Amino acid sequence: MSPAFGKCYDPTGATYGIPTYPWRLAPDGYATRRQLRARGLRPGGQPVAAQLMRRSPRRKGGVVVAHLYRIDRAKPVRPMTSRKWGALALAMLARRTCPACRLDAGYVIPPTLGTCVTCAYPEEQCAA
Repeated sequence: MSPAFGKCYDPTGATYGIPTYPWRLAPDGYATRRQLRARGLRPGGQPVAAQLMRRSPRRKGGVVVAHLYRIDRAKPVRPMTSRKWGALALAMLARRTCPACRLDAGYVIPPTLGTCVTCAYPEEQCAA
């Protein structure tokens, strides 16, 4: 067993407080938030049941952790209501509206520019 694997394998939870497994080696019955969402489920207030761990030289602490939830305790995702759809549509409209010319750009305005491309580069638009 490699040293990296040994540090990440703690099925009893003695070292980290909750069962810990190496990346991609979680037992059946557990899923991450994204995996639950792909199944149409959500954690539903349950505590973290286990975690996946792997070493990463890019991270400050040297490890990447993914929390796992029990699938049998997960609840179905709440359906979107008409009010939620409306709020989402208004939020997306605000992201597409240029603050300079107040027009709907038809795309999400890049935060690096802060305005639509036409307002950000007016001299290039005149030349074309």
